[in-house]
Amino acid sequence: MDRNCIPTVEIKVKIDCEGCERRVRRAVEGMKGVQSVDIEPKQHKLTVIGYVEPDKVVARVAHRTGKKAELWPYVPYDVVAHPYAPGVYDRKAPAGYVRYSEDPNVSQLARASSTEVRYTTAFSDENPAACIVM
Repeated sequence: MDRNCIPTVEIKVKIDCEGCERRVRRAVEGMKGVQSVDIEPKQHKLTVIGYVEPDKVVARVAHRTGKKAELWPYVPYDVVAHPYAPGVYDRKAPAGYVRYSEDPNVSQLARASSTEVRYTTAFSDENPAACIVM
């Protein structure tokens, strides 16, 4: 069976040491439907491959480890129209990632509909984060 067809759940959970990594791994390995577990401690990322519900995996990790767990909130910065707009840019994100935001009202630049509107709001006096060119 092709590995790309199997659903993948990515979770952000703080992993400080090998003991934390072992606890997180044991929490999800026994779940029904889990085929493999991959942990990237430096990115604080847990990847579960298998037929499992994302909410149940998050709840199980939080319950069994006592750690705060959430669905992976980041996407590669090159898939976001304005990766450095407020609300999308996140200093805690791993290198090459920004926070995923479905809300187009995150910033004035993100909700602009045309190229002209984006440029006019970027240099507007009404935009507090505008560039000042003299």
